[in-house]
Amino acid sequence: MLRGFATISLWADDLEAAGDWYAELLGVRPYFSAPGPDGRAAYYEFRVGDYAHELGLVDARFRPGGPGTGEPGGAIMYWHVDDLEAAVARLLAMGAREHEKITERGEGFVTASVIDPFGNLVGVMSNAHYLEVLAGAAPRRPAGEAGPGGPARVRRRRTGAGGGR
Repeated sequence: MLRGFATISLWADDLEAAGDWYAELLGVRPYFSAPGPDGRAAYYEFRVGDYAHELGLVDARFRPGGPGTGEPGGAIMYWHVDDLEAAVARLLAMGAREHEKITERGEGFVTASVIDPFGNLVGVMSNAHYLEVLAGAAPRRPAGEAGPGGPARVRRRRTGAGGGR
């Protein structure tokens, strides 16, 4: 059923500022944008990481259920980073606020989260499983969980940077 992360959407009252902030963080400009009914930008999309995942920034006018409460919120998407301490330090230097300090979750799994300047929760982590999949190794499964025919192998699909819709 669930095949993998496709797009994560974050909301911003000031979409232009959010687009600039994430462009600085990611080192790339959005590759796609869409206007709202009034002609103003309503959506920016970036391609991010080893598999060119989609990060969408949406004008808060279009948040399901209406504008937010002003409190941090949303799902926490954890992005694998190679240097967790440096990633957290950079996010904080860019104006994010600490949400959860660096926390060991188990062998090879360490997380932290921040609140971006637009009220979204952003997670970063060191993730041993991500590195195994990236290297083409069979992913670890919890004890007692074997796939059909034994452990699953994950096939790496190459995608071009910038891609299209």
